[in-house]
Amino acid sequence: MKSIVKIAKTIDDAVKEALLELGADRDDVLVKVLEEPSKGFLGIIGCKDAKVEVTVVNDPVEIAGNFLKMLFSKMKIDANANIKREGTSLFIDIKDISDRDMGILIGKRGKTLDSIQYLVGLIVNKERENYIRVFLDVNNYRKKREETLIRLAEKMAFKAKRLRRDIKLEPMNSNERRIIHSTLQNNPYVETFSEGEEPFRRVVISYKRETSKTQY
Repeated sequence: MKSIVKIAKTIDDAVKEALLELGADRDDVLVKVLEEPSKGFLGIIGCKDAKVEVTVVNDPVEIAGNFLKMLFSKMKIDANANIKREGTSLFIDIKDISDRDMGILIGKRGKTLDSIQYLVGLIVNKERENYIRVFLDVNNYRKKREETLIRLAEKMAFKAKRLRRDIKLEPMNSNERRIIHSTLQNNPYVETFSEGEEPFRRVVISYKRETSKTQY
């Protein structure tokens, strides 16, 4: 466990300095006050600063890494996870993985990858007040999937315009539906809306209508 000692005018200031250096949140650490601050005689002579020891006991990077190692072992997948924390977000990139194992990890249309991302989020935020968002990717799959969805949206919008009828896409998760909606939001010939219930909710691309329906 990472630990650091800081000295400042107040306990709060010392803790803030420690958190900044450790790159941690208050939820991540245990604080031990080594010395209380005091003002001294007449508030001038013998003043003593606060001294604290701050220890990381709930590191989301370590928690996510340990969980993924265990999961990969259970799934018999050989891979490494590159985990980086940026503020309240955790970015996990799976590297050094075979095509076979990558296919298993991603699953059909990314469903397995989404499920693992959800599980990591649950584990990381189990004892936290400040929520950390988890973004899990493998060999840039999500970026490639986004590009594929953008091309699909544009192709189906052209088809809807040409045929002047609704085009219903395959069921997608909310994030993928947002990509379709966002891609076509300024298209002058079509509008988009979602229909159905999860997990079968899908995007409908419709030739231009006067009224729009609720997205997402």
